[in-house]
Amino acid sequence: MAGKPEYDEITGQYTTGHEWGGLKELNTPLPRWWVWILIVTIVWSLVYYVFMPSWPLISNYTKGALGWSSRAVVMAEIDAAKAAQSKYVDQINANDMMAIMEDPELMDFALAGGKSAFGLFCAQCHGSGADGAPGIANLNDDDWIWGGTMEDIHETIRVGVRSDHDESRYNMMPNFLKDEMLTKEEASHVADYVLAMTDASITPAPEAAVLFEDNCASCHGANGEGIPEMGGIRINDAIWFYGSTKADIMKQLTVAQHGVMPHWEGRLDEATIKQLTVYVHSLGGGQ
Repeated sequence: MAGKPEYDEITGQYTTGHEWGGLKELNTPLPRWWVWILIVTIVWSLVYYVFMPSWPLISNYTKGALGWSSRAVVMAEIDAAKAAQSKYVDQINANDMMAIMEDPELMDFALAGGKSAFGLFCAQCHGSGADGAPGIANLNDDDWIWGGTMEDIHETIRVGVRSDHDESRYNMMPNFLKDEMLTKEEASHVADYVLAMTDASITPAPEAAVLFEDNCASCHGANGEGIPEMGGIRINDAIWFYGSTKADIMKQLTVAQHGVMPHWEGRLDEATIKQLTVYVHSLGGGQ
């Protein structure tokens, strides 16, 4: 209910004239300090509007009298960082892998850059610690499908594996069971033979050695040592790519799994590929 403002003797203030069930609303003014802050912020916003970018437009925004841009600041910082790094990047481009490793300062730069690039482009598959997963190479151990020298790693990063690069590294394991190249019994003998390479408790059938020699040795080596030039995985140690059980091996013999690694030539510059090579080689398994 609205009425006439009254003077309230208890508070020393007038009411607004509003009353609800006997309760009267006081007309309490805002503190002066609060009013002045409000005025200052309004004035500041007007000044900001004139000098700084502030209002969005349909396809752009108001630039402001100073023409300041956060994007321009970031780009300037990036350009400054690139300029500071350029002397190292130029040296990496100009030198081969061994020369980079022999220069401690250049090596430190390459390792730092390679680690950063690995986190951006490689960790999604190989993991942040480069320990891989079933069907994805562990880059910390001593098994290298395509070789672990600097040159081998550089080439693998450059052209990829089963990628769409014209020079991509490429190999295919046959589907021995699906394509009826082996019977189920013969495949079982081969699986036992492979397991026996690392488990002395397993005794494969006498014909297993011949089956392995005829069907597997051309890629994996006569003793399962692997043939990096062909991308033949080493299978005579305790490092397993698709699993260590007989069921895992039988699955691979039935319908072989084939992973794909993208090529990075054309996507990354040569200096970054070299830095990645140095970093991967340094993880512990480089040859």
